[in-house]
Amino acid sequence: MALRVVIVDDEALARTRLKRLLADCTAPGALVVGEAANAVDALHCVAHQTVDVVLADIHMPGADGLTLAQSLRALPQPPAVVFVTAYAEHAVQAFELEALDYLTKPVRLERLQAALQKVERSVLNVKGLAADLTHDVLVIQERGRTERVPLSAVLYLKAELKYITVRAGSHSYILEGSLSDLETRYASRFIRIHRNTLVARRAVRSLEKHFDAHEGDGWAVRLDGVDEALFVSRRQLAAVRSLLSAETW
Repeated sequence: MALRVVIVDDEALARTRLKRLLADCTAPGALVVGEAANAVDALHCVAHQTVDVVLADIHMPGADGLTLAQSLRALPQPPAVVFVTAYAEHAVQAFELEALDYLTKPVRLERLQAALQKVERSVLNVKGLAADLTHDVLVIQERGRTERVPLSAVLYLKAELKYITVRAGSHSYILEGSLSDLETRYASRFIRIHRNTLVARRAVRSLEKHFDAHEGDGWAVRLDGVDEALFVSRRQLAAVRSLLSAETW
């Protein structure tokens, strides 16, 4: 897909150079749908159309790029932000504002292409988490391939560092996103057994005593189709027992 891009820079020559680089980007391609020389014009541009990513300078007259990023985050459907600046010292602040990337001028084509690929993964993952409730699937972007994994096949979801491992049948997938978002969205399908694990309610087979090297003595669930035992935290133990004792089982 072609990403819809807005360029924000107070220097016209910088905007022109960035447009030329974007024209050379492929997989994903980029469609420049707006330009702005300041934060106020940029917000107006983004508010009136669908935008996937804003490429923003930091030092501009009036509100700077960091302030712009804060304002964009308040939108109902905020675009991704990639900073493009001559100054490296703002990188920490940029990532605190959840910028997807931070490019320093002069921008190389390879770095811009890599940044767009991050944006593409983010867009696809947001669509996956918004999940197609109609079709009951997770849309997973992995190794340049898009997978549509039916929720009915998912046995557990485990958060590990910045990613979520999705176990479906004998296959495992990697999904970027929030375990809490998935828990809220699919509460009828999954139950939390640990701060980092959701399991499919339909797949829970048994609860048993278990020793874990990190957690110590406790309890774990067994799932149909999964060899490993999944540790249950003390906080979630009552909910799991209730699930197993319900009349529907």
